[in-house]
Amino acid sequence: MAPGFAARVLPEGRHERRVVALGVYAAALVAWLSMLGRWLPMPSSNMAMDMTDPGVPEAMATGSGPTGWALYLLMWGVMMVAMMYPSSVPLVSMYHRTLDGRGRGERLLRVGAFLGSYTLLWTAVGVVPLAANYAVPVSRVASSGIFIGVTLLLLAAYQLSPYKERCLDHCRTPLGFLLTHSRPGVRGAARMGLDHGAYCLGCCWALFAFMVVVGTMNLVWMAGITLVLSAERTVSWGDRLARTVGVAAGVAGVAVLAATAVGVA
Repeated sequence: MAPGFAARVLPEGRHERRVVALGVYAAALVAWLSMLGRWLPMPSSNMAMDMTDPGVPEAMATGSGPTGWALYLLMWGVMMVAMMYPSSVPLVSMYHRTLDGRGRGERLLRVGAFLGSYTLLWTAVGVVPLAANYAVPVSRVASSGIFIGVTLLLLAAYQLSPYKERCLDHCRTPLGFLLTHSRPGVRGAARMGLDHGAYCLGCCWALFAFMVVVGTMNLVWMAGITLVLSAERTVSWGDRLARTVGVAAGVAGVAVLAATAVGVA
C-alpha cells in the first residue's frame, strides 16, 4: 500500500481524533435511542406501573432480587453514557492528542481504558439509588411536598457549595486535569478514567439525586438535566449556570415547603 494512500484512508493524528470524538458521540446517541425505544430489559411486574413515575424502576428492581438489580445497573450505565459522554468529548480528544507519536493500537487501547473505567464507575453509582430506595421507597414519598422541598433545598445547597465549584473547575479544564492526573500505560489510563469520573460525580451527584426523585426514566427530566450538566462543564458561563440552578432550586424548595405547610395548616 502506498504511503500517500494509507495517509488518506487510515485515520491518523487529527483525523483519528475526529473518529474517536464521533465514536463517543455515537455511543451517546445509541444510548439515547435505547432509552427512547425502551430497548433495555427491565424486571417484570404483575402490577400496572408507569416506568416514568418516581421510584418505579427502583421498586421493580429491588423487588426482583439479584436479576432486578443487575438489569437496573445495566439501564443506569446506559443512561450515564447518554448523559455524560457528550460533555466528556473535549477531555477525551485532548487525552488522545497527548498520545501522538504512539502506535494506533496503543492510542485506542488507552482511550478505551479511560472510557471503560469512567463508565464502570458511573454504572456502579447506580447501586446508591437502589440501596436508598430499598430503605425508603421513593414511590411512597415522591408525592410528599416535604420530601420534594427538602430535595430541592439539598440540590440548592450543593449547587452553591465550594465543593461543587472545585469539582466543576476540574471538569471544565481538560488540560489542567491531564497535567495533574496523567499516568502512563493502559492501567494508568484506566486510573485517569476513574479520577475523572470521581470529579464528574462530585459535580453532578445532586442533579442525579433530584432526577431519581422526579423519575429516573422520565425522559423529559433526563434531557433537561443532561443539558444543564453538559453546559455547566463545557461553556464559558457554566459556573454561573450552576449557581443560577442552585438559586432557582432554593426558591422552588422554599415555595414547595411553604405551600405544603399552608396546606397542612
